[in-house]
Amino acid sequence: MTTTHHRNDYPYLHPITTRWHDNDIYGHINNVTYYAFFDSAVNSWLINEGRLDIHLGEQVAFVVSSGCDYFAPVAFPEPIEIGVRVAKLGNSSVHYELALFKAGETEACAAGRFVHVFVERASNRACPIPPGPRAALERLLVDR
Repeated sequence: MTTTHHRNDYPYLHPITTRWHDNDIYGHINNVTYYAFFDSAVNSWLINEGRLDIHLGEQVAFVVSSGCDYFAPVAFPEPIEIGVRVAKLGNSSVHYELALFKAGETEACAAGRFVHVFVERASNRACPIPPGPRAALERLLVDR
């Protein structure tokens, strides 16, 4: 994962409305909730831009690896945005880099990463990324 976590480094920003139950006993959004935010941002992109059919499609994407680093707390009712970029695009896998920003702020409050592997729904075996999602993911690919 790169060390830059600025808003302009992410080609897609997905808005999220935080919810009351996202907060934990310490008064900020619980660390595990960040993973749900990341998953929602990526899957929204794949569904809307890549036309991935998560209900009836022959291929689906499974998360096989994930992680997150936290820099500053966020709490309900702050609106947030999830930055999404693709660091590596393989034949059947994609490595995402994500960042959580308070709406309008340039510095990330957290930076995450995860890997999707595309599989055939019927066999649960890895398969090539379908053309629609691949084209959408290519638009998020960042140069190294």
